[in-house]
Amino acid sequence: MAHHAEPHPPLDHESPMDYAQHERTYNGFVQGVKWSVIATAVVVIILYFLISP
Repeated sequence: MAHHAEPHPPLDHESPMDYAQHERTYNGFVQGVKWSVIATAVVVIILYFLISP
């Protein structure tokens, strides 16, 4: 069997990350998903009453 190297070498130093920007991006994504679901539900309800059986 061949020896497989680790998929990623260990980090020599911790990479800096802008956590504030990460949180803003994540919160924006969550808000976008929330409003997309709400808008879809509203459209479905409107279509139900417009095209009721």
